[in-house]
Amino acid sequence: MNRASAAVLGVCSIAVFLASLDATVLYVAFQDIRRSYPDVSPADLSWVLNGYTIAYAALLVPAGRLSDRYGRKRFFLAGVALFSLASLACGLAPNALTLIAARVIQAAGAAALLPASLALVLDAFPPERRASAVGIWGAVGGLAAAVGPSLGAVVVEKLGWEWVFFINLPFGAFAFYRGRSLLTESRTGTSTGVPDPIGILLLSSSMALLACAVVKGGDWGYAAPRTWTAALIGVVAMLGFVLRSRTAKDPAVDLRLFADTKFLYANAATFVFAIAFVVMFFGNVFFLTRQWHYSLQLAGLAITPGPMTVVPFAMLAGRIADKRGYRAVLMTGSALFAIAGVWFVVSVDHAPNFLGEWLPRSLLTGAAVGLVLPSLSGAAVASLPRADYALGSAISQATRQFGSVLGVAVAIAILGETAAGEQSRAFVHSYSILIVGGILTGLLCAPLSSIKRVSPAVAPAAVPAVEAVDASAR
Repeated sequence: MNRASAAVLGVCSIAVFLASLDATVLYVAFQDIRRSYPDVSPADLSWVLNGYTIAYAALLVPAGRLSDRYGRKRFFLAGVALFSLASLACGLAPNALTLIAARVIQAAGAAALLPASLALVLDAFPPERRASAVGIWGAVGGLAAAVGPSLGAVVVEKLGWEWVFFINLPFGAFAFYRGRSLLTESRTGTSTGVPDPIGILLLSSSMALLACAVVKGGDWGYAAPRTWTAALIGVVAMLGFVLRSRTAKDPAVDLRLFADTKFLYANAATFVFAIAFVVMFFGNVFFLTRQWHYSLQLAGLAITPGPMTVVPFAMLAGRIADKRGYRAVLMTGSALFAIAGVWFVVSVDHAPNFLGEWLPRSLLTGAAVGLVLPSLSGAAVASLPRADYALGSAISQATRQFGSVLGVAVAIAILGETAAGEQSRAFVHSYSILIVGGILTGLLCAPLSSIKRVSPAVAPAAVPAVEAVDASAR
């Protein structure tokens, strides 16, 4: 690895680290943010998380296509600048509405910089070194996920939640300054036309309305006209998105890939598992601080072993998938995740016991996530023609983000506001979702028997543009 290539990888990795870090830190900071806006309900404040995720998922594929057409360096620098300025706006937000709006802008910056950063890394390395470079690029996201809970807890307790955003500024400024001189502009001639803006609007509106129905259903009543109206309009908007994508000249998302049944099943499994995963992560923060009465800093440290376990098991999953295909890995991981859910449910009322209960459960869920999430990303593209790897990977990542939206919505609906006497029951309900999610994911992965792992050395573009934010394996 020569110095120029290493420098490009370093600059791009800094930006990926920042975008990935925000994914886990915000879960830890959520309760502190609530205290800053006591007049805002947890359901409404959840849009600090969901607004980001919806905007990011809706813009990821179009931003990648636009960066191919108009220049990866240009999009990377614009994304870093937008992400950094939006971080400043988040930290200075005088009210919840401003914070949510700034988070949406921050998501647009992340959607611009992350696909472009991967393409810039690939361009900086010869084909025989790209797999190693992509591995480092992705590992940076995993590192951000692992340190996010503990780092976020320390920052929130010592400095306040605003500094979760302010710490992005010096690193963003450095990445922008160095990127201007280090990076070389690149583009491809294969991306023509502008992704359909109506399709993007329909997709993001659909997910926002469906999430609203889940989150606000507790306040409005799940049988209330407002809840069903939001859900119905969300479904109609999703149908409109599908129809628009089938007829638009340059659709926001090319849905023809879903004709491949293995791609369809892998993405359905990704969507289900993402819901359960986010409910688990969110629920763990609430459980440790509410049920076991840990300080936020101690809770962050307690959560860290799970994400730390993800990386080695993801590496093991890749080796097994090379030899046996994805199904064995995915069904094993799904079963472990469901077992962990059972363990959580039966021990909700037990006395605090970190070494005897929490640590082994965290390691078990970390192993399950390491086996499932990266393997689902690979399985989603493994049966596609090589020319569709990058597009299929981006769709898979967007699918996961939309699952995360509903996961946050479900977690807030169950755990957002619970009376002291109802707390244990709420945690039983939330952890039961791990059981259901693990079982459904395993069933959806059953048809993936013949798929073998795609090697990044053969198809580097198949690495999802935010497998960094897989970080969030997270």
